Amino acid sequence: MTWQDRLTVVLVEPRNPLNIGAAARAMLNFGFSRLALVAPYEVAFREARSAVGAKTILDRAQVTGSLDDAVSEATLVVGTGTQQGRVRRQPRRLLPESAASLRAHLERGRAALLFGSEKFGLSNEHLSRCHWILQIPTNPHCPSMNLGQAVALCCWELAREATRPASRGARSLPPAGQLDRIVERLTTLLGASGYLNPRTRASNLLKIQRLVRRLELSPADAQVIEGMLRQMAWKWG
Repeated sequence: MTWQDRLTVVLVEPRNPLNIGAAARAMLNFGFSRLALVAPYEVAFREARSAVGAKTILDRAQVTGSLDDAVSEATLVVGTGTQQGRVRRQPRRLLPESAASLRAHLERGRAALLFGSEKFGLSNEHLSRCHWILQIPTNPHCPSMNLGQAVALCCWELAREATRPASRGARSLPPAGQLDRIVERLTTLLGASGYLNPRTRASNLLKIQRLVRRLELSPADAQVIEGMLRQMAWKWG
């Protein structure tokens, strides 16, 4: 498996067939082949299958209704954003720095790179699943980028980074699916204890999701914490 095979490009709720096709074509240009589409507009996805040169990638694309399913095997989940929008709640890294960190991780682990819908971008809930945000330094007076162009720019930067010596300092991280289980068990226990207010549960859940990812747990630590929470739930259940 090459480092390109360890990256999944995830398009969340895409609507424009031209953008889906352009994203697939850009992936092909720079050697990437794993594409996932979360809740795509059905008509758009069907029409995008005719995109020149991208048929194989589109035919093999994972289509799911849940972001969690699309990123469950990834040990690093990175969202994308511009200078403006919802990214201020998450750690941010500019594109060149992001590409270096992501490329180093791909030497030995799976990663998912998320792009939001053309209309709304990535929501706070989507971003709460991310370890950090890749920020494309666009002009503040014109911050929004075309989806296909954003995918092409990020893929190009990753491919360019591949010409440099790979960093050996990247840490191993647990899969996103395991982090989701930790959040779920922790949230259940906090709710049972009365810590979580039912009226603010949704916002608190996003905070917990972001907190767990900021900890950057090692796989061994994540396994221990999940076991602890499982035992606590069994004891107090």
